[in-house]
Amino acid sequence: MTVADVTEAHGSGSLGEFLRARRAALDPEAAGVRSWGKRRRVPGLRREEVAQLAGVSAAYYVRLEQGAARNASNEVLLALARALALNDVETEHLMDLAQPRPGRVAPRSRPERPDPRSLAMLDALSDHPAVLLGRRNDVLAWTPLGHALLASHVPFDSTENPGTYPSLPRLLFLDPQVRGLYPDWRAEARTYIAYLRLISGKYPGDKRLAELVGELCMRDADFAALWAGGHVGECTSGTKHMKHPLVGELRVDYQIWIQADSPDHRLEVYTPADEPSADALALLASVSAPNAHDRTTTPPRRAARL
Repeated sequence: MTVADVTEAHGSGSLGEFLRARRAALDPEAAGVRSWGKRRRVPGLRREEVAQLAGVSAAYYVRLEQGAARNASNEVLLALARALALNDVETEHLMDLAQPRPGRVAPRSRPERPDPRSLAMLDALSDHPAVLLGRRNDVLAWTPLGHALLASHVPFDSTENPGTYPSLPRLLFLDPQVRGLYPDWRAEARTYIAYLRLISGKYPGDKRLAELVGELCMRDADFAALWAGGHVGECTSGTKHMKHPLVGELRVDYQIWIQADSPDHRLEVYTPADEPSADALALLASVSAPNAHDRTTTPPRRAARL
């Protein structure tokens, strides 16, 4: 099986795939469905049970899962969201899949470029760990300390060309050094996949995103299994526990900043979660400073490439 085959099979997700994954993950008792002591042949809810909870016909729900029903109303979709106990982000994803908006279809060939204002914000944070991320979690730019924290073995100037943007999902699943950076790697992986699935619903025409998902499904069994789970999530803040090869264990809080007119590009800023982590970041800054200085381009050159 080729990457193209896997891309077509898994792609960027579909309404039917999402519905099947979420009903399989829902506990029948939690949903108010009684089994009366009978053994269930399938995990989660049956199709007819979801239909009953949502107040639609079983035949119509089956057509939704098969992709044969189009233009489901908001009322039906919200009823399905309640039946499947979806949270706000998952409900948003359901609406994106069922009612794709033409204006949100991603350009297929135009490479992502960082906005000069985003680069200016990043330059203002030059002494802190920070990265500017694109729609697919490609690194569009990073500060020297952000580079040292996340992937010091990747060339710093790889962000200078769209063809060499570091892909954080590829690094997390396929690069042993980055994979080893997170003691609770599976939790980090779930977060990445949940975000990729959310974006896949907003941009169903993003060929590069579909190819990324297909590639990772084929090359990494963990990614394929987690992607099949259908989890969706928006990651705007939190804490990362890391075990850095140079400075050891540390915990960093992160916060995502989104520019209103470039919502696909996110500035992720890291701050130490405690005093030992602050000491670890200070040590990392001191040991990585010479190499970072050699590879850092000046702000005018980074802005000029736009």
